[in-house]
Amino acid sequence: MNTVEGATYTLVQDLAKHQEIPQDGILTRTVFDGDHLKTVLFTFSKGQELSEHTASTPAVLHFLEGSARLTLGHETMEVRSGAWVHMPAQMCHGIHALTPVKMLLLLIKHSDQGKNGG
Repeated sequence: MNTVEGATYTLVQDLAKHQEIPQDGILTRTVFDGDHLKTVLFTFSKGQELSEHTASTPAVLHFLEGSARLTLGHETMEVRSGAWVHMPAQMCHGIHALTPVKMLLLLIKHSDQGKNGG
């Protein structure tokens, strides 16, 4: 974190290079965790998946590299680098990496959740 004019900010110059893709598995790294937003970088090796689940808060998925099969509710679609998805809280979703994938997850916290929510 950096501070300028009394305000603190976080800068990551090249998010896609912030974490390598594992040989086999999924890696996660929290990039930022504040009062209203938590940002997590996911890297998936080809064939890895997050089984269907829900999040307690609204979330954004931003695919930085690769392609994946994304399930949102009852719909399944293929997404590629550059894809961006906003999901409401409690939406069932799952991800299957068709190639090595880098994805940024942004969890939007409610004002009453603070840093321990999410």
